[in-house]
Amino acid sequence: MSANVDLNVRPDYDQVIQDVADYVLNYQIESAEALDTARNCLMDTLGCGLLALRFPECTKHLGPLVEGTLVPHGARVPGTRLRLDPVKAAWDIGCIVRWLDYNDTWLAAEWGHPSDNLGGILAVADHLSQQCVARGEAPLSMRAVLDAMIMAHEIQGVFALENSFNRVGLDHVLLVKLASAAVCAKLMGADREQLLSAISQVFVDGQALRTYRHAPNAGSRKSWAAGDASSRGVRLADIAMRGEMGIPGALSAPQWGFYDVLFSHSNNDLALKPVEARQFGFSQGFASYVMENVLFKISFPAEFHAQTACEAAVILYPQVKDRLPQIARIVISTHESAIRIISKVGTLANPADRDHCIQYMTAVPLAFGNLVAEHYEDDFHAANPIIDELRAKMEIVEDARYSREYLEADKRSIANAVQVFFKDGSSTEKVEVEYPLGHRRRRAEGIPLLEEKFKANLATRFPARRSAQIFALCKDQAALEATPVQRFMDMWVI
Repeated sequence: MSANVDLNVRPDYDQVIQDVADYVLNYQIESAEALDTARNCLMDTLGCGLLALRFPECTKHLGPLVEGTLVPHGARVPGTRLRLDPVKAAWDIGCIVRWLDYNDTWLAAEWGHPSDNLGGILAVADHLSQQCVARGEAPLSMRAVLDAMIMAHEIQGVFALENSFNRVGLDHVLLVKLASAAVCAKLMGADREQLLSAISQVFVDGQALRTYRHAPNAGSRKSWAAGDASSRGVRLADIAMRGEMGIPGALSAPQWGFYDVLFSHSNNDLALKPVEARQFGFSQGFASYVMENVLFKISFPAEFHAQTACEAAVILYPQVKDRLPQIARIVISTHESAIRIISKVGTLANPADRDHCIQYMTAVPLAFGNLVAEHYEDDFHAANPIIDELRAKMEIVEDARYSREYLEADKRSIANAVQVFFKDGSSTEKVEVEYPLGHRRRRAEGIPLLEEKFKANLATRFPARRSAQIFALCKDQAALEATPVQRFMDMWVI
């Protein structure tokens, strides 16, 4: 046979694609802890979306692509009057829940925010439920939404445990697209072949670069990128449901597949390794581990690797607030991932630049005793030159133990320590915080505060009576699970 022809034998679907499809189709959610955490995650995620509606830079993106479009049984965007097709609704919901960098987080070899998938899940579930009612059929329940959330968290999080997309320059929203496509196809009623098709389409779809998260290009795209990915997952699921064939070797095809094209970057030395070393690795199967261990952002709308630095700065605030001009240097001891992602010097050009700068996120609570979303805005930054003065005095030091325990499965700490030194030779104590308030190890302490955060966010958009009704339903696990999705979404319309 001539060496100049391809052997055209269509392969079986890559095993990874089959594993995701079989998990979504067959796994039964039985973990009470996962369901309880998903309920809290639902509250927190939607509350973050309501808070984002206060910011015009976010709301300018919302609404139909063509003004005046009417969509029968259109999906609702919480906190608005919008009724959109599921693809655009997923984009809008995903945009608002991610805008302020205040929803949940997963940290491992890759990072991300699994609740970003709620954009696609809610949009599809609301639209489908309204269609069911119109046909005289039973609608989807919120239990189906919670199950989909747990599965989306699991897909995104288990991939992230061992596989670093950021090291090859790709953004973690690839995993949002993957998880949204899989669970939304399931909600749509996909069979195994349709699920395989949808998942395979994700990997050949082209993926976002991380450059909009890093100096010198950090910008607001990082606030809508996950909404865009979840929306794209819905679109790919819809394409598969229409009977579109899949791409079985999407990952492993020599030269043309995902592994060879996008997962073999020379900067990671992967291009020099055998193909087996360039494939995804997994330390565990899919169940409900990720939802059970997800991290909530309770105290600060800040990139998660800096959460404990912010906590430490708040603790130090009473000791330094009256001595800011006397500060000689500030030492932040941190872990490798924080240094790689959010340590930066120089001019910070926009709010998205500031909320991914550990120096900025530590300086603000040192000077003001707190960190809220408004502290990233241009006018606040310009009015307070002390922030950049403190940034200029900061030293970032890696603590090897912090870096090691960040990756250890029984710890997964996100540790930072802050110490302030003054010109007269005195210093504060070194304040160390190893586990942030939203960590599983601090759940009992954190959930009451998460509920208060949710109440405060509801109050930014709804009158007291409606806020109380939503909160009461969301607190009641059994009642929430039994609620039809379209009835739940009715409560979120302005």
